[in-house]
Amino acid sequence: MTRKVTRPAARRRSTDPLTGSQIVWECLVREGVTHVFGYPGGAILPVYDAMPAYPVHHVLARHEQGAVHMADGYARAAGGVGVAMATSGPGATNMVTGIATAMMDSSPVVCITGQVSSALIGSDAFQETDITGVTLPITKHNYLVTDVDEIAPVLREAFYIARSGRPGPVLVDIAKDAQQGSCPFDWDAAEPKPPGYRPDHRPRAAELRHALELINESKRPLMLVGHGVVLGQAEALVRAFAERTTIPVAMTLLGIGAFPASHPLNLGMMGMHGEAWVNEAVQQADLLIALGMRFDDRVTGSLSTFAPGARKIHVEIDPAEVNKNVPVDVGLIGDVHKVLGDLLPGVVPNDHSAWLARIDELRQCATARGIQNFADDGRLYAAHAIHDLWKATGGGALVVTDVGQHQMWEAQYYRHEAPRSLITSGGLGPMGFALPAAIGAKLARPDADVWAVVGDGGFQMTMAELGTMVQEGVKVNIAIINNGYLGMVRQLQEFFYGARYHATPLVNPDFVTLASAYGIRGIRVTERSQVIPAVDAAAADAGPVLLDIRVEADDAVYPMVAAGAGLDQMIRRPAQEVVE
Repeated sequence: MTRKVTRPAARRRSTDPLTGSQIVWECLVREGVTHVFGYPGGAILPVYDAMPAYPVHHVLARHEQGAVHMADGYARAAGGVGVAMATSGPGATNMVTGIATAMMDSSPVVCITGQVSSALIGSDAFQETDITGVTLPITKHNYLVTDVDEIAPVLREAFYIARSGRPGPVLVDIAKDAQQGSCPFDWDAAEPKPPGYRPDHRPRAAELRHALELINESKRPLMLVGHGVVLGQAEALVRAFAERTTIPVAMTLLGIGAFPASHPLNLGMMGMHGEAWVNEAVQQADLLIALGMRFDDRVTGSLSTFAPGARKIHVEIDPAEVNKNVPVDVGLIGDVHKVLGDLLPGVVPNDHSAWLARIDELRQCATARGIQNFADDGRLYAAHAIHDLWKATGGGALVVTDVGQHQMWEAQYYRHEAPRSLITSGGLGPMGFALPAAIGAKLARPDADVWAVVGDGGFQMTMAELGTMVQEGVKVNIAIINNGYLGMVRQLQEFFYGARYHATPLVNPDFVTLASAYGIRGIRVTERSQVIPAVDAAAADAGPVLLDIRVEADDAVYPMVAAGAGLDQMIRRPAQEVVE
C-alpha cells in the first residue's frame, strides 16, 4: 500500500534558471494542483524525474484512459481543474476517450503529454503521434511546445482556457528536448493573454426585458435545468427563482442534483428515459426556460415535434449552443448565475396552481405503471437495487455511473438532493467511465461516501483500476448491476431488432473472486432482502467493497423515447406486468 508523502513546496526566485520539467511542476503547484493522474513513459520521463521535489501527489493509473477519467471525476467532484499526464504515442492516444468525454460534458481537464524531441517530429520516430492533430476536434484548445521558454506561458494559458467560460479539456504536448532544456522562470511574465479570447458574457438589456415579459405572462411555464447550473454554482438562484414564480423544474441527466429531489417543484428527469409526466409536461408547456443545457437529442426527441406550443428562453454561456438545435425566442448569452441574478428582481409571483395540478394528474397516471408497483415475487430488479441503495445511504452518497441501463435506473431511482452528488457521462457515454472517475472523485472529496454504480459490461472495460484503488488506499464502494448482458444494447435489440441478441450476452468472471484477488471484499447479492444489509456492510468496512448484484436479465428501462419519435411518444412499461 503506497503512502502519500507530503513534500516541501519548492521555492524559486523568478530569475532562477529551471529545466522545462521543473517549470511544469512549478506551474502546476502555483495553479493549485495537488493531484496528478498519469502513467509514465520515455517521452515524459524528464517531467516525472523532476516530480519528487514538488508537493503534488501522483496517482498511477493502470491505463491512460483511466487517468483522464480520474482527472475528470476529480474536477467534477471538486469544482476545479483535473490534471492527467502520459507519454507520447500510445500513451497519448489512450487518453483520447477520456478527453472526448470531458469535452462533451464541459469538464475542465488539462492533459500534459510528452512528445519526441523536436528534431524528430515528423520523422515517424518511435512512439511519435501527432496528438495535437488527433485531439483538435475534442479539445477546447491544444498546444505543441517545442521550446522551453514556451512551457510556462502555455501551461498558464491552458488552465485559464480550461476553467473559463464553458469549461473543457486542454492538451499540452511538450517535446522531450523542451523538458530537458533550461531557461529563467518568471511566473508573472507568463500571465495568460490569449489573443482574441475575450468572451463577452453579458446579455443585452432588451433581451432581459423580453425574457421577463414571457416569464411573467406564461400560464404553463417549465424550467429545464442542465449541467451549466452546477458549473455556474447557480443552484441557490434556481431555487429562489422557482419558489418565487412557482415554476416547476425538470432536469437533464447532468443537471440532476442542481435542484433538490425532495422539493415539491422538482418534477424529475426529462428526455429519452425521463419520467413520463415530465416529457408530457414539456410537450404541453407554453414556455420553456432552459438553463445551461444543450437541447441535445436525448432531451428533445424529434426536433420537429418538440414542445410545439412553447416559447423558449435559452440561458447559455456558449453562444454556439443557442439556436443550434432548437430555435428560441430569447437567447441570453452568459453565465447562468449572473443571468438569473439579473432576472430574479424582475419576476413577479404568479399563480400556477392549475398547471401544477395538471402535471400532478400526469404524474399519477404514469406512476401507476411504475416498477414500484411490482409484486415482491422474489425476483431482484435493478430499479429495486438502486432504490434500496438510495435508502441505505440516506441519499447522501456521491454516485458515479457508467453509461447504460444502470445509469438510467440510477437517475430515476436514486434521489439526489445536492449538487455534484451524481457524476456521469451524458455526452460521449463511454463504458468504463465510472470506476476511474469515482477514484478521482474520492480523492477530491475524501470525506464523501462514494459509490461507483456500474454495469457488468462497462466495469470490465476499466476494472484494472481496482489496482489503482488499492495502491492508493481509496475507499470507493462498487455496485455492479449484473444482468449478464450489454443491457442497453440488449434492450434495443429486444425493441427494434426482433429480440435477436447477437453479441450482447456476456460470460462474466466471478466478480467476488476477482475482488478478492485485489484484496477487496466482495459480496454477492441475489435477493432484494440482501441489498440493504450489503450496503450497510460496505459502509461499515474501512476498505472498498464490491457488490455483485445479480438482477433480472430481461428487464428494460421505461419509459423510452425511440430514435426519431416525439418526446411524448414513449414506450411504456407493459400494463400486464403491473400490480393493479
